[in-house]
Amino acid sequence: MVTQKRSLDTQFDFFVPYVADLPMRDQRETMERPFFSLAKRKRQKPIEYISPDGSVFVNVFPNQEFGMATIWDADILIWAASYLNDMKRKGQNDIPRTLHFHPHDLLKAIGRPTGGRQYFLLREGLGRLQSTTVVTNIRAHKGKKHRQFSWIESWTDHVDDQTGMSKGMSLTLADWFYEGIMMDGGVLAIDPLYFTITGGRERWLYRVARKHAGGAGDTGFAIALTTLFEKSGAEGQFRRFKYEILKIVRENALPQYHLSIEGSDDNPRIRMTRRDEIISIEPSNPKRPRKPRARPQKIKQEELPQLPFLNHLTDRTIALIRKDFPGWDIYALKAEFDAWIADDPDRSPKDYNKAFYGFVRRYDGKNS
Repeated sequence: MVTQKRSLDTQFDFFVPYVADLPMRDQRETMERPFFSLAKRKRQKPIEYISPDGSVFVNVFPNQEFGMATIWDADILIWAASYLNDMKRKGQNDIPRTLHFHPHDLLKAIGRPTGGRQYFLLREGLGRLQSTTVVTNIRAHKGKKHRQFSWIESWTDHVDDQTGMSKGMSLTLADWFYEGIMMDGGVLAIDPLYFTITGGRERWLYRVARKHAGGAGDTGFAIALTTLFEKSGAEGQFRRFKYEILKIVRENALPQYHLSIEGSDDNPRIRMTRRDEIISIEPSNPKRPRKPRARPQKIKQEELPQLPFLNHLTDRTIALIRKDFPGWDIYALKAEFDAWIADDPDRSPKDYNKAFYGFVRRYDGKNS
């Protein structure tokens, strides 16, 4: 890959300051559509996506020498969006499309090491972001059928002539991406742990969950696996994609979001729910057996007061508890929970299923 370099400009005196706790933001329109390769290997096959209703299309064309910009390269764009959004939030005027920065600071902001190889990979990523061509009708101006752009218009590595070391870099964002950051509601907060996700499909799945399930409440967001496949732009057959996504769901390790499978094996759906929506209500002081892993004593249902909130576990809650806390007798725990509630009418929870999930979570933590 050809790296752009020049001697340090005497007027190059403005650098984006390194902010250790910069609130990370992602441009929302890039979070669910297939804008990036999900693999680290060089991708030369274009992405050609059309939404089911035919209203939205995204075409991404790689450079035949450098390949297509990857979802890891998009970390650079997330950093740029985060910094510009922070300037906007602080009410600064004349927010620039061109950013000057120290590569060391950018790498630290996106959670990467700062060794020599990382500088090399950063330059490669900048090269792919500039050489990848995107054509889409998302946010096309009135009277135009589409917009065509590269993620960054240009980038420069400012090198000291004597030492050969980088004294700083600059990049100029594409109009389309810059406009998306500046518009109201154009960015969404993401968990800094996003940068620790190693798999491309996992990274993309997190971004879909953040876009759709972030404000969806305790019901979350569900999407058919076939639709997810189309939106991902992933190479290969659907069968392979399904296998890998189901494995991710079983591991259920994405930051912030709980994943579960619904529907039949032939047409499964993935439900994405914020974890704090699931466990937000917990009983304050539930009874527990004293011995670790002691099986709770079963209480006969007829011994309990017949209160309206008893015996109302949903299939989804049962499946969630079996996945997250395997090995426990759910109905024995339920009987103990019901007895604890029955001891005091003021303990009646507003949401029985959430409260019971919290009870099991605390029980498991004490007895595992």
